[in-house]
Amino acid sequence: MFTKRKFPLTRLRRLRSKPFIRDMVRENILTGDDLIQPLFIKEDLKGTEVIPQMPGISRFGLDSIENEIEELANLGIKSVALFPVINPDKKDEFGTEAINQNNLICNAIEKIKNLVPEIIIISDVALDPYTSHGHDGILVDGYVDNDKTLDQLVKQSLALAESGADIIAPSDMMDGRIKLIRNALEEKDFKNIILLSYAAKYNSKFYGPFRSAVGSSSNLGKSTKAEYQMDVANSSEALHEVALDISEGADIVMVKPGMPYLDIISKVKETFNVPTFAYQVSGEYSMLKSAIENKWLEPEVMSESLLCFKRAGADAVLTYAAKEIIMELNK
Repeated sequence: MFTKRKFPLTRLRRLRSKPFIRDMVRENILTGDDLIQPLFIKEDLKGTEVIPQMPGISRFGLDSIENEIEELANLGIKSVALFPVINPDKKDEFGTEAINQNNLICNAIEKIKNLVPEIIIISDVALDPYTSHGHDGILVDGYVDNDKTLDQLVKQSLALAESGADIIAPSDMMDGRIKLIRNALEEKDFKNIILLSYAAKYNSKFYGPFRSAVGSSSNLGKSTKAEYQMDVANSSEALHEVALDISEGADIVMVKPGMPYLDIISKVKETFNVPTFAYQVSGEYSMLKSAIENKWLEPEVMSESLLCFKRAGADAVLTYAAKEIIMELNK
């Protein structure tokens, strides 16, 4: 005799049965508000210049950055992060060009703000694009001197603020820099400048294409940044770093790299519940793009990777794929 089979009352597949149902119960979504486009600006460049190590990404000259900014803004990108590629003859051991009020990045900020005032400009604070040795700080007897570097970082931050940057983003990993920069901004009446701290920046091997893009890899050579960037094996230390930066005046904290450090993003968000950004760095981007171009992976893998950031707790993501992703979202 046939016995009616008993099934559990809960069938989770019911909520996956139709596209509209899946959309209704989706826990995380990706929108243009989540995307920040990093841009490389090269001194004395006319037009654009392809970056071989980063498929689909180019350096922009001051003459071509305007069209790119207008296009991004029209697509719905609300924020960009700027990184300079300066002439090699302007680099020195102290990163002096970083504090020049008339340097490449300061001129770019003013140009962009005159063109699209509403776009949010994030300006990196670190000396590595400006030093002849490729390090983020000033070397003393071969060692990056924390306190001597701080003076330079404060001056660099003030120059960027004077030029119109909305968000100052120290990525150098020097101890105490957030407090000194915050105090300097307050004293100069830049009270509304946001501090986005690269609070948990690891000594990762995923940065290779970026260093080539800004021209610091050749200067750095075989030298390492392990003396100031975080050990890739550490987790609790990241929470210590974030706690310190929040106490010193950071408005937003960031974890870098991204996908290999989703556990850190999650811990930071759950522990501190402050605005938390992530950086899908050049190595992550280039691996995915190369796999897509070779048809080893489907194009949708890029948006899937960004949803992983959202699921982990990131409020926004710096990604070189921002432009292509928002074009997909707009369809």
